[in-house]
Amino acid sequence: MDRDIAVKEFSAALLEIATPLAAFDMPLLDAHGATLAEDIFAGQRLVLRAGSRIRSTQIGLAASIGLNRLPTRPHPRVVVISAGDDLVEPGQRLRDQEDEFETNSWMLTTAVKEAGAMGYRVHTIPENAEQLRLVIEDQLVRADLIVISGESHDESFDLITSTLQGLGEVESVIPRLTEAGRHNFGTIGPDKTPVITLPGDPIAAYISAELFVRPMIRTMLGATNIHRSVVQARLTKSVESAVGYTSLIRASITSDKELFVTPLADQDLLSTLSDAQGLIAIPADDLGAQVGDLVEVMVLERNQ
Repeated sequence: MDRDIAVKEFSAALLEIATPLAAFDMPLLDAHGATLAEDIFAGQRLVLRAGSRIRSTQIGLAASIGLNRLPTRPHPRVVVISAGDDLVEPGQRLRDQEDEFETNSWMLTTAVKEAGAMGYRVHTIPENAEQLRLVIEDQLVRADLIVISGESHDESFDLITSTLQGLGEVESVIPRLTEAGRHNFGTIGPDKTPVITLPGDPIAAYISAELFVRPMIRTMLGATNIHRSVVQARLTKSVESAVGYTSLIRASITSDKELFVTPLADQDLLSTLSDAQGLIAIPADDLGAQVGDLVEVMVLERNQ
């Protein structure tokens, strides 16, 4: 039985299973892009702070004080699987009107890389329980986290759920998030590897990846900033939201003495994901927001 769950409660449950990866010393060049696991001192002076991302300037600073290695947390290894026998690889021909090009694994693999992980994309697989189990078990040897997307309105989700529950402790939930659909989460395999399943709809999958998967990866990295930056902006167009459900509305952000945020048109189109500079967050206890209201906006990478 699927359990309704508040967004904050779901996020907290996911972070409980996404523990920071064990730290180890890495050569300076290899440490580039990883997360610093310990404070670094030059004498009594703190020069590098634990939890920060190791960039070129940090590498230079470490070298300047005689260090050739740094204590780091490695990039989490995230395996992304997209399940569905009606999904066709881009570059191939659609066989009939029921088929569609596989989108999620491409999008999610690059999204986890943007969060600081090493992403491994697994090709689309038929919806067959035994094959799905074998694929998942095969990937466990190289995964710190497994992300699976599959349709939640047909038998695909039930197949994924039953397969995962046969491999570990996995729960099926419905986050109180607009158009989110059903999710699974838990741990599987001998090492209790965290797993989360996302909806098959690409827009819903991306929103869930931003809200739930990215903080898991950032936590595994030991980063201090596990969530996207949130700013307040003045709303230029009224928005509506269903009571009891958190809404994340794709929007553009402009600045003229203060920040302004404008909901994008055609929220049902995938193209709005690439156009969005932020996500307007409407709390679950609100019906929406009016023109001129100050709203919270989760800031995405802005288009240059």
